[in-house]
Amino acid sequence: MADDTLIHTPNGGLPRLRAIMRALRDPETGCPWDIEQTFATIAPYTIEEAYEVADAIEREAWDELKGELGDLLFQSVFHAQMAEEAGLFSLDDIADTMSDKMVTRHPHVFGAESRNKSAEQQTRDWEAIKAAERADKAEKGTLDGVALGLPALLRAHKLQKRAARVGFDWPSAREVLDKILEESRELVEAQAVADQEHILEEYGDLMFVMANLGRHLGVEPEAALRAANAKFERRFGRVEALLAARGKRPEDSTLAEMDALWTTAKEEEREQNNT
Repeated sequence: MADDTLIHTPNGGLPRLRAIMRALRDPETGCPWDIEQTFATIAPYTIEEAYEVADAIEREAWDELKGELGDLLFQSVFHAQMAEEAGLFSLDDIADTMSDKMVTRHPHVFGAESRNKSAEQQTRDWEAIKAAERADKAEKGTLDGVALGLPALLRAHKLQKRAARVGFDWPSAREVLDKILEESRELVEAQAVADQEHILEEYGDLMFVMANLGRHLGVEPEAALRAANAKFERRFGRVEALLAARGKRPEDSTLAEMDALWTTAKEEEREQNNT
């Protein structure tokens, strides 16, 4: 089926999406914006779409999830089209690479290994296979291959997990909490002398240790911060609603008034959660 016919065919599935992408990138008849894009310019959109998928899942917005997954899929198709134009690889190559990886990493499903093992053992086996893959890529260092483009908090979590595998880790969360107190004191000292560069460094150290605490507590830092953001938005929205009932806006209110309403919002949530 010709691309122009396929583009307007309902329920055309992935072939239709690929045809649309080829049309958008056509040097003569395509969209000028799409034609100008590169891997580097599209990458931020790819990251954004991945977070919007995570957001829909976090909110259990299942009616939105299909669209968000479609946006993320389109990003993969976009990158694949640019790669194919450059003679690097195709979307089929991407799928084949992923299929090969999954078969290799699941010998207990697709190979001769027994499935009779714990999830913990499967995790260890998975990490061993990934370590072998990194060795094949000449990634010799423990921290090699942790993507630079990851959000900083997530990358800190992954770097610390890698280091922990070779024994470079605190024995328990107690030591991490002690380190947090130490880093907090150092941040206060940096602030006291108003050294902005030093403040930046010490604040970064504190954030890094906080990410490590999350790992020790079994908490994924990005997920925890997303939840905290959502809670702040929810409660501040309630503060605004309570102010509106008084005929006021936040900018017309005092900090003391808003703080009292914040406490009210928290108490309302506790009551709702206990019912």
